[in-house]
Amino acid sequence: METKYLIEKSKEYFEKAYRLQLEGEYDEAIIYYERSLEIYPAAETYTFLGWVLSMKGEYEKAIAECKNAIKLDPDYGNPYNDIGAYLISLERYEEAVAWLELAVKAGRYTNREFAYYNLGVVYEKMGLWFEAIAEYNKAISINPDYGTAENSRNRLQIKMN
Repeated sequence: METKYLIEKSKEYFEKAYRLQLEGEYDEAIIYYERSLEIYPAAETYTFLGWVLSMKGEYEKAIAECKNAIKLDPDYGNPYNDIGAYLISLERYEEAVAWLELAVKAGRYTNREFAYYNLGVVYEKMGLWFEAIAEYNKAISINPDYGTAENSRNRLQIKMN
């Protein structure tokens, strides 16, 4: 019974942290994500903690939290993609590719189109336009309503003409 209570309490803290994050209360959100993790460490919580840290521009700390998530659940794709995205923000494109490729291969990842899109962004930044278009197309094939990927692909195609 105690384990169930702890999991529920951890979930309560996670949900409060997420609400605070959406309200832009990042420092408070961090406190509640950390409380959640103290009670019951979960890959998702580490990933969301990384996300809120990235919103504060603390990319190295965000990457460290995503690595904690990967240690707990190496099959969970979100932290791989998030590390790739943070490395893009840091303009460390070649490093980002390796993490994004891991995201694409992850067994438990429901938004694989994000990793393909981010690979497209990286390849575009590196001047590999044909590769970028191919990745944008993969993102669109997974989610035909992914307007950001479609806009990026179309913009790059126009640029190439």
